[in-house]
Amino acid sequence: MSAVGRPVLIRGRAARTVLLLPTLATVLLGGCAGGDFGRTRRDFVTDDMHRWIGAEATGSIGLQASAFQLTDQERNMRDMAYPLIEAPHARPAWKSVFGDYQPIAAPWRQQPPFDRTAYGKLLIDEPHRSHSSRYNELIQDVRNDLTMIEPFQFTAARVLELDQKRNASLKYIADLSPNERADAVARMEENSLIVQWVQQCLRRRASSYRWALERLVIMAPDGIAADADRLIAELELQAANLGQLAKPAAPQSGAVVRKG
Repeated sequence: MSAVGRPVLIRGRAARTVLLLPTLATVLLGGCAGGDFGRTRRDFVTDDMHRWIGAEATGSIGLQASAFQLTDQERNMRDMAYPLIEAPHARPAWKSVFGDYQPIAAPWRQQPPFDRTAYGKLLIDEPHRSHSSRYNELIQDVRNDLTMIEPFQFTAARVLELDQKRNASLKYIADLSPNERADAVARMEENSLIVQWVQQCLRRRASSYRWALERLVIMAPDGIAADADRLIAELELQAANLGQLAKPAAPQSGAVVRKG
């Protein structure tokens, strides 16, 4: 599944200069953040360590991130999004030399293009005691994803619900400055794009898992393949449901111009 779905914007407007957040600059330019055995150092973990996800989501399509501070719910949503937007791996990241925390490009400008065969090739090529252990590893990876989706979906639904209220309140705020309005709408765009980002990554994961399962069935047929197929189908369904959640309401009318 190499095609990348076009993001759904809350409103149409001219592209604005991308705001590079301090957190993103720290991640990209701050040197090695790795501790022993490739683990992220404790002093690198901060409350807003995933704030860059919003800036990357909007910046990837030429829009500017909001300057507003994150709410607790928005912060939680970004924290929960990170493990879901990582590429699927057939082994834990800490087993890799490159297993340390790092920013990820949004799917709308990701290079190189997504390779749905990468997960399966790694799963098949890595030594296992038996083909059954490969099936079990695949099943466990899908189950882990399904376990993470529910809390993310709950939090994302709450964030988008509050964004609808934020959007409806804009016309009632007296003396709303252009910058305040722009930041409010930009934050709604950020939140919606993050949910769309996660949804696309879940679709990619499901595609990767299905490719791997099909190769395992060809190489070593096993009755346990039916369990894997059922779980992958559930992951595909959850990804589709998340896509429905990410459809935003149109913002209140009015020109949005950022000054300064």
